[in-house]
Amino acid sequence: MNPLNHVAIIMDGNGRWGLKNYNSRKRGHSEGLKTVEKIIKGSIKNKINYLTLFAFSTENWKRPKSEINYLFHLLESFLKNKIDELKKNNIKLKILGEKKFPKKIINLLKKSEFITKNNSQLQINLALNYGSKQEIISAIKKLNKKKLNITEENISNFLYTKYIPDPEILIRTGNTKRLSNFLLWQISYTEIFFSKKLWPDFNEKDFEKIIKQFKKIKRNFGKI
Repeated sequence: MNPLNHVAIIMDGNGRWGLKNYNSRKRGHSEGLKTVEKIIKGSIKNKINYLTLFAFSTENWKRPKSEINYLFHLLESFLKNKIDELKKNNIKLKILGEKKFPKKIINLLKKSEFITKNNSQLQINLALNYGSKQEIISAIKKLNKKKLNITEENISNFLYTKYIPDPEILIRTGNTKRLSNFLLWQISYTEIFFSKKLWPDFNEKDFEKIIKQFKKIKRNFGKI
């Protein structure tokens, strides 16, 4: 049975779900937060140590400003309302990506990371303003600045995910089969599962089913 330490998720389909059910992309994003809470509970239940959620990509800045502002509003509300709960439940929050947001959001993100930094039951990595190509380029630039050799180990040590093990599972919801510039370096041997369900419809049973499928997979890592 395969050990499971880290699950990464591309939470796709919020906007489409909102349009389909309420003619509102915003409603889809707010409903998606409820699914996040379900999957956090499922991760704790399955004793998963790391959960990485793709929340906002470097490409998402191309969206309408009104939608971006609403996403920031949801993020701010979530952190303000849930940070004490995360601390109480021994959950650590880490931000992956470039913190290029309004100052109020940046301060809230830093505060949330600081408050939860000693927690150990589950680490939630929130990928915000994250792009894998940008991450890799940034790591190589840092290596060159320090005049270090470009090796796999050195690059890994300068990624946003330093000290975080590579995910064993990547889930993408929304019936879309692409990686969208997410953890391209880290998922070289990750098992990838695509779900037809839009993110707000994804639930703990779906999560459990994928985990059970994963544990039955024969993982060779290049061997026979």
